[in-house]
Amino acid sequence: MAVQQAAPLLEVRGVHKSFISGGSPLQVLKGIDLTVKSGQLTMLRGRSGSGKTTLLNLLGGLDQPSEGEVLFRGRPFQDQSDRQLTMLRRKQVGFVFQSFALLPLFSAWENVELSLRMAGVGKSQWKTRTARCLELVGLTKRANHRPYELSGGEQQRIAIAKAIAHKPALLLADEPTAELDSQMAAKIIAIFRDIIEAEGIAICMTTHDSTLWEAADVVYQMADGRLEPE
Repeated sequence: MAVQQAAPLLEVRGVHKSFISGGSPLQVLKGIDLTVKSGQLTMLRGRSGSGKTTLLNLLGGLDQPSEGEVLFRGRPFQDQSDRQLTMLRRKQVGFVFQSFALLPLFSAWENVELSLRMAGVGKSQWKTRTARCLELVGLTKRANHRPYELSGGEQQRIAIAKAIAHKPALLLADEPTAELDSQMAAKIIAIFRDIIEAEGIAICMTTHDSTLWEAADVVYQMADGRLEPE
């Protein structure tokens, strides 16, 4: 009996994206086709200006394509209202950015717990889930420290714990290692692999660091708004 392949979590079909610049259209994405599957680490590689961040914004429903469609679990983002997209992002998607986006007066624990509150997770789950996420990123012993008491790498790990607290199906990370040294960058990728194994989610990240590509399940090269699988 043939084994049925699981459907992609996310599909991008014939996507173009243009912006108006100086009164003229600027085409940033030029016919992107892409799939992202649960349980995989997907990397989008390319130089600055290649369209990586624009594509990542479309994958998270933060923006809409000029042409083509983005489907999450088979349903196009374009068919959903702003409220539905907001709820989908809140429940199903986590975001990690270069800037750590942590609240400076909150401890690491409080930053992670806040993500659960905003996602509407029941209060009875906050303590267990917050502890679990801090454990996954290896910062249980730093739970009571505020961001200014943590290194850059530790802050990024807290940002990752915060992004996965509500158990999203998809984690999107825009250059999450860009501000880190090579040793800490490798640590972040190892954490991503641990999270995939433990949570079964899909992670899609952008990077220009060639030392990280071998850790991915799928790597796409971006250049001039186009995408090609490795």
